[in-house]
Amino acid sequence: MAGTHDLVIRGGTVIDGTGATAREADVAVDNGRISAVGTSLGRGREEVDAKGRIVTPGFVDIHTHYDGQAVWDKHTAPSAWHGVTTAVMGNCGVGFAPCKPEDREKLVELMEGVEDIPGPVMHEGLKWQWETFAEYFDVLDKQRRDIDLCALLPHAAMRVYVMGERAIRHEKATPADIAAMRKITAEAVRDGAFGVSTSRTISHKSLTGEYTPTLRANEEELTGIALGMKDAKSGFLEMVSDWNEPDAKSEFAMLRRVVEACGRPAVFSLAQRHEKERMGVWRELMEYADEAVKDGLSIRPVFPPRAIGILLGLEGSQNPFSGTPTYKSISHLPLAERVKAMQSPEVRAKILSEDPIAGSTFPLIRRLSYAQMFRFGNPPNYLPKGEDSIEATASREGRTAAEVAYDVLIEDGGRNFLYTPIVNYAGYKLTAPETLLQNKNAIMGLSDGGAHVGFILDAGFPTWMFTYWGRERGLLTTEEIVRRLSSDTARAAGLLDRGVIAVGKKADLNVIDHDRISFGRPYVTYDLPAGGKRLLQKAEGYDATIVSGKVTYRNGEATGALPGRMVKGQQPGA
Repeated sequence: MAGTHDLVIRGGTVIDGTGATAREADVAVDNGRISAVGTSLGRGREEVDAKGRIVTPGFVDIHTHYDGQAVWDKHTAPSAWHGVTTAVMGNCGVGFAPCKPEDREKLVELMEGVEDIPGPVMHEGLKWQWETFAEYFDVLDKQRRDIDLCALLPHAAMRVYVMGERAIRHEKATPADIAAMRKITAEAVRDGAFGVSTSRTISHKSLTGEYTPTLRANEEELTGIALGMKDAKSGFLEMVSDWNEPDAKSEFAMLRRVVEACGRPAVFSLAQRHEKERMGVWRELMEYADEAVKDGLSIRPVFPPRAIGILLGLEGSQNPFSGTPTYKSISHLPLAERVKAMQSPEVRAKILSEDPIAGSTFPLIRRLSYAQMFRFGNPPNYLPKGEDSIEATASREGRTAAEVAYDVLIEDGGRNFLYTPIVNYAGYKLTAPETLLQNKNAIMGLSDGGAHVGFILDAGFPTWMFTYWGRERGLLTTEEIVRRLSSDTARAAGLLDRGVIAVGKKADLNVIDHDRISFGRPYVTYDLPAGGKRLLQKAEGYDATIVSGKVTYRNGEATGALPGRMVKGQQPGA
């Protein structure tokens, strides 16, 4: 009989994250590492009864935006509620370091516009105790939290830091600018950054409507930045693009040349657009990525396992009538009073008669369609049928689509949502996610945890993988789902010390009641700095989540343990 361990997870079905067949075993932990996997492991100073449960590695989320929340919050909700034990933040080229004092407002406006994090929340919560990336990292490293965080260097922040107003005006970077950004990249990676992120999409705008400073950064600039990673001998490039300048083939070829120049891996966001002329671009890009991998280049797409959908509601940050003058005049009222006002025939008639677009500040307002908008309901319905759209419902009932949408919003005391899938749901089907889940070069991700706090909530992707693609559809085995959520994403980020249940690996683990795993209805809470609101979604079935050998959550409730740390750069295998 072996001696006493710090922690023993007893009697569970171990799914080790490699894709190997599940097996019955105990897992022992000592000094934050897995010390044994097998039987007769001896007692634990603390034990978790895992009989009838699956035991998995902790999940690694490669695409989040906890850059602000990491400063003010010890708890990384909602991701931590869904089994995530490590998250990579700083994606899409946006973040808060490096930043000169005079540029703080610019970065706040950009984050507010791109990631829907309210300005007052950031102004109160950030404190701005840094200028360089290294100083920002040190501030975060002093905070104790429930999960580990990895930070990418955001291109937009760095570009503004180097070029000032010229970056905002999208001027071409000079050779001196590029040299400065290369140096900053190399220093940031040596100081702990996991690489650098950039954005080339017109969907990313500041609160004032300006496109992200990186939108028109040319190949020379991107190559210079990437060479900074080569100088530091670490890091990966993360990119989001519209893939239409001038076309997907040309844009991907440019990305490929950058990767060839620096010798570092790259990941890019991939989703199916709904516009007819762009509906098949995702397949084209997947083929290019597969070709690159065959040629020895690591260029992998990161895709969402369901539609990315906007939640439009009276408690959220947006609804179809947010831009109308009459709604604006009552938007400050508490929810109950607002609903009462909206029930008035006079107010209803005014709102429905007004233009919802002209006065809107919502960047995606023109992409909303009543044909692609649905009553979300409770339990939430992420797979609505075409005949249940607001437009189809209005046609059957002899009303306008706006009238139907209006009435849905004031249901249930104003707590109902309208659900609008904006990508990955062409033809009311999950064709793209289903295809990509069967391609092992594709990385499951794009949860955007910590961002879009008032109108998108996808941090529950891990739970969705189990409930829909596993239990309901049977597309993937539980072993493969766990691999996609753990070792696959860990390796893509360069985290070779975790993501697998094996001796010597970091003891980040989940104990899950597979038959009971599920998610609740999204809800709004007002717990951000300055009383800011955000959408959250609880999960069921996570008996325990463990970070560095410490139980951080039991049955979805925080234990008070805060073993999470900033991870200083990519990690070698144990």
